[in-house]
Amino acid sequence: MTALAVSGCRICGGPVTEVLDLGRQPLSDAFLRPADLAGEFFYRLALGRCADCTMVQLVEEVPRERMFHHDYPYRSSLSSVMRAHFTGTGRELLATELTRPGAFCVELGCNDGVMLRTVAQAGVRHLGFEPSAGVAELARRQGVRVRTDFFEEKTAADVLVTDGPADVIYAANTICHLPYLDSVLRGARLLLAPGGVLVFEDPYLDDILARTAFDQIYDEHFYYFTAHSVRAAAARFGLELVDVRRLPVHGGEVRYTLAHAGARTPSPAVADLLRQERERGVTGVEALRRFAADVARNRAELVALLRSLKEEGRTVAAYGATAKSATVTNYCGLGPELISYVCDTTPAKQGRLTPGAHIPVRPPAAFADPYPDYAVLFAWNHAEEIMAKETGFRAAGGRWIHYVPTVRVR
Repeated sequence: MTALAVSGCRICGGPVTEVLDLGRQPLSDAFLRPADLAGEFFYRLALGRCADCTMVQLVEEVPRERMFHHDYPYRSSLSSVMRAHFTGTGRELLATELTRPGAFCVELGCNDGVMLRTVAQAGVRHLGFEPSAGVAELARRQGVRVRTDFFEEKTAADVLVTDGPADVIYAANTICHLPYLDSVLRGARLLLAPGGVLVFEDPYLDDILARTAFDQIYDEHFYYFTAHSVRAAAARFGLELVDVRRLPVHGGEVRYTLAHAGARTPSPAVADLLRQERERGVTGVEALRRFAADVARNRAELVALLRSLKEEGRTVAAYGATAKSATVTNYCGLGPELISYVCDTTPAKQGRLTPGAHIPVRPPAAFADPYPDYAVLFAWNHAEEIMAKETGFRAAGGRWIHYVPTVRVR
């Protein structure tokens, strides 16, 4: 299975203008055993914008089966911040949308069940879609009902027959992963009860641009949403954007709420965010071109800093073998000669090599054995949690290297 070049907008078919090329990239979550380097999959990571509906999207599509499979390593519940976020989300949905007797909640990409566990414990009917069998099994062990499959129009029709309409369809960091968004939205329209809602949260394009967070661009993130592009996409499939909420998690996200067209009165927050986007020029091509120039500058400065530290004989490691770090290491050409290793809490990644760059991944205990002089913070979206945990690094004289929004040493 090779990557598919996209000739037009995957939502409306309009012309897509390429605005940023991040070069040859591997699968962002394909952490390799040292013996398995031959045949590593690569594709071209480039960003484009639709001239008609303004949807920002990748210009090559990686087959979904390559990304989401039995050994998919990401675990939503490993971060205490995200556990708290998803527990709170579950409680909020129970209090606001899942209130009627027999209410039904569906989650797309439920991962290890961290959100649906709260719904299940409340005795509410639920179903998680999770195509990655390994994490799906972890969710089942938490008492969550899971279908190991992708959500699309066909599978939504199956659920409607077996379980009836859904009061809530929820997704976190999942909708932007799905190039076939047309089928997802048709499925949501079919499965949603007349008063039901599709609630999803994903990285927000305005935050990505403002923070020069180019590492938010990788294979799994096919779309980069704004309120404008989500509203336009929803309208094509009989849905309406009725609420938005800015979220601080994962470096800045927006939670979008869609309903059947005309079923709910849109919140004032929708008009307010649309106005902010117009004022900031977020949906225009010029903002993306400025972003591309900022990205090139960050790369040059980060590479220069790491080479200088290497020449000085300093030791440099990294923290967080994140999916987005694959974009940084491969775009910037950072290998083990500049970054000795990456520490990560995910057992499935430990003892392996990072995608493309082949930097060894070690458990967090290795970070203090001994501490490096400098550490690149790949998991910058969890900075507060990491800083609180790794106070010994700072006490030993260690310094953190940041590259979002600018390259700097703390």
